[in-house]
Amino acid sequence: MLYKFNRMIRGKHFRQMLDKFLQAPSCQDARVQVQLPNGEFFDISEISLLENKILGSYEAHRLVLKCKKNSSPMGKIIGKL
Repeated sequence: MLYKFNRMIRGKHFRQMLDKFLQAPSCQDARVQVQLPNGEFFDISEISLLENKILGSYEAHRLVLKCKKNSSPMGKIIGKL
């Protein structure tokens, strides 16, 4: 299953995508990582809900995923499911 967005992902859509992925037993125990544009993978270490203090901002909050370098390297990726 692959989702691509031209713009940023909102919390509601993020939840819908996670719910669909988590229906598969193989996904429920999968390692969660972020891939940077240069192809490097990082582990997610923290998820925070932050409040914006910018005047006139229509986005009052943001969901931030904090990453860290891989704690244990993974093997080569052999395909997408």
